[in-house]
Amino acid sequence: MDEPAVDYAMLGWPADSPTLRLDYRRFAYAGKFVMSSTGKAVAYAPGRGDPDDPEAVLAAAAFDPDRTDPDTLKLRYLTVRQDARSGGLGARLSAFVVARAAGRGFDRVAIGVNNAFSYEALYKAGFAWTGETSGLAELVLARPADRPADRPADADGERYREGLDRFRGREGLDDAERAFLDDRRDADPPALVSGPGT
Repeated sequence: MDEPAVDYAMLGWPADSPTLRLDYRRFAYAGKFVMSSTGKAVAYAPGRGDPDDPEAVLAAAAFDPDRTDPDTLKLRYLTVRQDARSGGLGARLSAFVVARAAGRGFDRVAIGVNNAFSYEALYKAGFAWTGETSGLAELVLARPADRPADRPADADGERYREGLDRFRGREGLDDAERAFLDDRRDADPPALVSGPGT
């Protein structure tokens, strides 16, 4: 079966109160997208419907200004439909949101991630681990809104691998995450993806 064409759309910024109903069986964090307090952006298959049609949505992002720094946009949730994972949609959708954030005057974009797959996707979108964790044991990644994160302190990939080591040390990893982490043990940070419309 051919891969569907993918397009990207901004459903609205937080002030627009956008909502999106996602199937909880196909998307992690589906319930978080019903809330109207965050902005929403999607990657969708235009041949299957409009950007706000749950049947067309392949990936979704929710975001709002950081509560402690109004110049920072915080990606709150990023989810990719189960049957569309591993194709780079999360990384490209993140890059799409970052480009829109820069256009709205944000200086920085940040996100907390709780798994190695998201960590890798965000690195592909130009983020880098800050060395910080949130109170929820998430690794905090960030980047300037107008360019990928500078990685001079990570020139040899040490910071990137240190973040992966944090995930390795967690209990309850499934087989897929364990295999992914084993595969990335001595790896350098992944190459950047080109975001749509960037």
